[in-house]
Amino acid sequence: MAESSDPIAVGVVGVGSLGIRLARQFDELDGSELVALADVDAEGLDAAGQELSVPPADRYTDYETMLEEAPLDAVGIATPNGLHRDQTIAALDRDLHVMCEKPLATNVEDAHEVAQHAEASDRTVMVGYQRHLNPAYEVARERWALGDNDPRFITGEITHDWQSYYEKMENWRMDPYLSGGGHLLNVGTHVIDAILWTTGLTPTHVNAYVDFHDDDQIFDKQSSIIVEFDNGAVANVSDTGMVARTREHVHIWDEEGAVYLEGREWDERFVTTIDADGTEHDPYNDYERWLSKGRAFLEAVETGDEPPATVQDGLRSVVITEAAYRSGRQNERLSLAEEYPYLDWITE
Repeated sequence: MAESSDPIAVGVVGVGSLGIRLARQFDELDGSELVALADVDAEGLDAAGQELSVPPADRYTDYETMLEEAPLDAVGIATPNGLHRDQTIAALDRDLHVMCEKPLATNVEDAHEVAQHAEASDRTVMVGYQRHLNPAYEVARERWALGDNDPRFITGEITHDWQSYYEKMENWRMDPYLSGGGHLLNVGTHVIDAILWTTGLTPTHVNAYVDFHDDDQIFDKQSSIIVEFDNGAVANVSDTGMVARTREHVHIWDEEGAVYLEGREWDERFVTTIDADGTEHDPYNDYERWLSKGRAFLEAVETGDEPPATVQDGLRSVVITEAAYRSGRQNERLSLAEEYPYLDWITE
């Protein structure tokens, strides 16, 4: 392992669109050195290596070989969803810090196993939920999860265009093993995570309608989910991959008013607060403070502090997502305590 004064040696697994952005951050940021890349696509791997000046000897088509041979302190994982569990555990078993893109895993059992490995380790494990780095969402978290207010009613919605994926069924997101689910697991998870993280509430029940594309009911196209919480609050979450553009909102109400979080495409998200008398305020405009995932991860490694998005955050989001799928397939309201009795943070 590197001394605290040395740059953190990072290898990135997966150099698709997310992975190359993450690799660029580790290449450019002070405090880290990008020393290795891994991807099963040799052509894409070579292109990334050339762009980022990673020598051919440090480009691997097998990630386990990279973990064994490269002089690493940390790993960034930006591979398809179904690979996250094995790759994160493999990195932790080699005593490496891990920055894993969302979702943490494709099902609760695997996500729970990853969380157990992380908690048994002294390594930093961060999940790639970027809203945890957004000042707009921090305003909401300070009011509820870190504050004294009590959320009562929540709505969340994210729209996106996945229509070509469903028509062609050729993208890795349409592979049951690699993807693990449809739009909700891949994109809607952002809104689910944002609601759980900003409110700090404990979910108890999930009741969902899910519109599946396939007869095996793996790839959801759109869904409507009711999440009940232990304080009596209710969240309504809508998710679709069947519209033309990306829009997002999370609206959270308490007895004193509300916080509205809004965004479009994959640009910045903004915050408006609403008083009980209906007056609107813009409480924050220093959005330039938004950290990159790479910078936030490096700071957590360097300081030993908890990362902005933890394995428990990742696990909680997978719980709601999987419960929504189960509820949609069974057409019934599910008790999370009955579905996942081994999770000690879930109560009736």
